Amino acid sequence: MTRLLPRVRAGLRWARRQVDGEDRWEAHLLRCAAHGHPPGSRAEFERRRADAKAAVPGGRCC
Repeated sequence: MTRLLPRVRAGLRWARRQVDGEDRWEAHLLRCAAHGHPPGSRAEFERRRADAKAAVPGGRCC
């Protein structure tokens, strides 16, 4: 049972990062660093992601 708790915590942490978009934000920061340009704000990043989603036909239900 004691070995199960860390695995459950890790799973919950992974799920929260997926929902929050934290993993995509960190990947964006790494890409910016690799290309040598400063990243924008988190709000700008999320706005660009939302705009890209909205531009895809069938990307929304309504």
